[in-house]
Amino acid sequence: MTPDDITRNPDLLTAPLALKSGAPAVFRVLRPDDAARLGRYFAGLSKATTERYGPHPFDMATAQQLCDATDYRKTLRLLAVTQAGAIIAYFILGLWVTGTEQERYAGYGIALDGDRDCTFAPSVADAHQSSGLGSAMMPHVLDTARRLGRRQMVLLGGTQATNYRAIHFYEKFGFRKVGDFTTRVDNHDMVLAL
Repeated sequence: MTPDDITRNPDLLTAPLALKSGAPAVFRVLRPDDAARLGRYFAGLSKATTERYGPHPFDMATAQQLCDATDYRKTLRLLAVTQAGAIIAYFILGLWVTGTEQERYAGYGIALDGDRDCTFAPSVADAHQSSGLGSAMMPHVLDTARRLGRRQMVLLGGTQATNYRAIHFYEKFGFRKVGDFTTRVDNHDMVLAL
């Protein structure tokens, strides 16, 4: 599978999700017509959640920009969507690595290659956190990264050192802590060999 294959047929990544609650949901990529749904998802996130997750603003304008700029060859925005059409999780799988990440990881003795490695940033709607939704999505995310030939996955911007629930989640799927850095808070860098 290549990013061009996904561009031609985004449904290649559509799969049912097995939620603990038994409610039906679907794993799929963000589509250009998802702006209103994504905007509602962003608006529904609590301040506590958005303070832990910061790759971009959480508003309708950003949702519209992301949908308008959909390019599966660069970034896969992966969703969990209910039968009613509501987005309940939003994961970013970047088919690239930022220069900042490359520099930090080089300091740990880990070479990252933007053509072979990827970045990852997950978020789950507050009402679905600790429900197993993220764990239901991860096998699909990891399979997608592997099928696209990625060899390592790193956290986009790291994870806050006090975000113990997220750290446990990452470790459960094989991520390992490789270093620390400070922005406005202390953060961990974590990597997963695919």
